[in-house]
Amino acid sequence: MAITSPSAPTFSASLCCTRTDSAAVPARSLKSSPIQTRFQNRRFTLSCRLDSSSSVPSNGFDGDLQYELQHGSVSTHYRRRGSPVFVTLPVDAVSLPAGIMKRKKAMAQSFRALAAAGVEGVVMEVWWGLVERELPRVYNWQGYLEIVVLARRCGLKVRAVMAFHQCGTGPDDPFWIPLPLWVSEEMDKDPDLAYSDRFGRRNMEYISLGCDVLPVLHGRSPIQAYAEFMRSFRDTFRPFLGGVITGIQVGMGPAGELRYPSCPLQKLSWTWRSRELGEFQCYDKYMLASLNACAGERGMREWANGGPIGASNLMQDPESTDFFKSDGSWNTPYGEFFLAWYSEMLLLHGERICREAETTFRGLEVNLTGKVAGIHWHYGTRSHPSELTAGYYNTSIRDGFLPIARMFGRYGFTMCCTCFEMRDAEEQQMNPVSGPEGFVKQLLLAARICDIPLQGENTASSLDDESYQQVLRMSKFYSDGPGTPTFSFNFVRMDKNLFEYRNWVSFTRFVRQMADVKIFRAKLGFGEGDMPLSSLSASATAGAVLAY
Repeated sequence: MAITSPSAPTFSASLCCTRTDSAAVPARSLKSSPIQTRFQNRRFTLSCRLDSSSSVPSNGFDGDLQYELQHGSVSTHYRRRGSPVFVTLPVDAVSLPAGIMKRKKAMAQSFRALAAAGVEGVVMEVWWGLVERELPRVYNWQGYLEIVVLARRCGLKVRAVMAFHQCGTGPDDPFWIPLPLWVSEEMDKDPDLAYSDRFGRRNMEYISLGCDVLPVLHGRSPIQAYAEFMRSFRDTFRPFLGGVITGIQVGMGPAGELRYPSCPLQKLSWTWRSRELGEFQCYDKYMLASLNACAGERGMREWANGGPIGASNLMQDPESTDFFKSDGSWNTPYGEFFLAWYSEMLLLHGERICREAETTFRGLEVNLTGKVAGIHWHYGTRSHPSELTAGYYNTSIRDGFLPIARMFGRYGFTMCCTCFEMRDAEEQQMNPVSGPEGFVKQLLLAARICDIPLQGENTASSLDDESYQQVLRMSKFYSDGPGTPTFSFNFVRMDKNLFEYRNWVSFTRFVRQMADVKIFRAKLGFGEGDMPLSSLSASATAGAVLAY
């Protein structure tokens, strides 16, 4: 287990939502290197075993991983055109609490199948609650090192997600990964470290951004804890950064997205069908202190008592609420003040994390990414209530995503967004005011204006041929035109359904269409004789299905 004890940096607390957009920021390159391809004749040498039974040395890594860190690796130079596809790994790819890679044989077979299909790499969620589980500054990277080594052997790239949020709804959830135990203990002592709505309901998915710079975690602020986690990741995985690990997505809120937890986690799977408006998350004492300070600066003390009145989500029709209806108070001086404060606090949180990530990974050939939530189920209304409660000050008369794209651009970040497979015609059969296509196009336009790369994702757990075609259409909407920044797609996620014959045929066809190149029938050597890609695809797929 790798243990570090960095000194805690200084901090200053600012409870108001003032931001300095013109601050000098060391700019990362917004232009990614040319997209390349991996389909060239090469051989892979398995120099050690992932499932070795060798004892763990004092440095915290087993002998095989230590060997991989110190010895030669597969060449990572390749060329390709088109848009690369990555596949997100299962949530439980690393076991809790042991922190080792699960289903090693199935994972290896799956990685070989993905490589044979032309997939560029995998997305690996690195869970804060698993790595720094027991004690602050005590990190266990073992399972994630195993995954990265396996990806390198199979010729796959890795995008690592710094997941600072909770996964699942509770201990009964098969994919339950809570926040670190020592963080949960602090939240039990001070419930205001969690977000709260006007009914006093606490959301434990992510630490409230109201205490971003306060020493509430054993003398550290949450931002300091996130920064030290990223530095430990950088130092541990340095031999892989820029070669195997080519991207770092930094979590900024629930589900890793830059947003407030406006809807309970258990409802997110069907919120877009139910048309729930969401609740403003501004009732913990830290958020209220900031709101009070900002209202005082404006000389409007009556605006300092909490969130808007008449914004109930109990009546799911926005027109039945005083705040969200077409001519409601969202479009009054008070509404503009509150929504500007609420969204600026979210932007300030994102900027703090972007700054720490840019500093941590400066000089390394990795692309940094931030994620925006695909909240589209009231996009067809004037007030866009579900976007407002999530922290996006986006209405029919105001663009709330351009400021986010500009923030990402200042720090050289790529923007990731979901819902690429969704179609208006299908969604509006259940919810007439939903608008996923318009929502995504607005995000794409913001990215184009700010000249930042874009990553797309799907929201549904499985896609049919029509959904894949929709992804292709939306990616073309972004990519058409001279000088367009790079686009890539993260397929969410790898499971046994992906490798079922019909699904696999559709997926591999989609990968070829995204790449826009003919897949070469190269041979990959795995130490047991050469095997054609076509044969490898079939055999590895069958093995992955059987082993999952």
